[in-house]
Amino acid sequence: MIKHFLSFEKQVSDLEGKIEELRHLSSGADINIAEEIGKLQGAVSEELRSTYSKLTAWQKVQVARHPERPHFEDILNHLMEDYTPLSGDRNFADDNALTGGTAFFRGRSVVVIGIDKGKDTNDRILKNFGMARPEGYRKAIRLMQLADQFSLPILMFVDTAGAYPGKGAEERGQAEAIARCIQKSLQVSVPTISVITGEGGSGGAVALAVANNTLMLEHAIYSVISPEGCSSILWRSSENANHAAEALKLTAQDMQKFNIIDEIIPEPTGGAHRDPHLAIKKIGDAIENRLINLLSLQKDELLKLKEEKYLKIS
Repeated sequence: MIKHFLSFEKQVSDLEGKIEELRHLSSGADINIAEEIGKLQGAVSEELRSTYSKLTAWQKVQVARHPERPHFEDILNHLMEDYTPLSGDRNFADDNALTGGTAFFRGRSVVVIGIDKGKDTNDRILKNFGMARPEGYRKAIRLMQLADQFSLPILMFVDTAGAYPGKGAEERGQAEAIARCIQKSLQVSVPTISVITGEGGSGGAVALAVANNTLMLEHAIYSVISPEGCSSILWRSSENANHAAEALKLTAQDMQKFNIIDEIIPEPTGGAHRDPHLAIKKIGDAIENRLINLLSLQKDELLKLKEEKYLKIS
């Protein structure tokens, strides 16, 4: 059962609460209430289908930020084999928010890079709530160079509110590190696939979202600024975040319409947080289909594909 319900899921929360009550009742009494539970589960499924088929942009922001959505660590555990993390930027330090290394993805050697917000309080503090510092992006550059040298496909996973905006990060060249990471993504001549799994915020997300193929989960978001940040600039208050979300056109559906992404990966009914394993499988299937096509292309064709893709957007 989901531990955290969103504000617009009250009816679902009430129904699931009744199911739990009936289950507790049945465990202590010699009665069969399976039929009633089945009816309630059907009502939950119908309510979820109805609710999630008409989400507003602001509601999608809330879904994208749900703490129980699949994290990069979950994707590594379920999709990758023999993962070997490679640490440090060979310059300043190691960044726990942005990690990566070599692995096998369904029998193929790959370099995998991802940003992870963390699961519980201690994990989030360790990973700086998914906000990478310059050393994280420089580590990503090093991993991309490694992949290019050994002709390994690059798989990238994005879930971040944005790059860390602290004083130390700015002093160590945050903007320059992000810019060079984007530049390296455009220069590598191996297949590159990026998946925005939750929140794709600002340049911190763009650094790992530039690829031959950029995919998004159905309820993920991708934006130059957070709705709260946009609201604070335009209205001098974060209270208009819902209006800002609509204006920013940040949903996966908007991104596909503007040709910024290549594919939307469907989520389980009620969002990826309701069935993370199924969501991760769908991510894996989408990556595999795209990777098969990209591996059939020559290096110059891969570079041309990226060039045409981003010139078309501009």
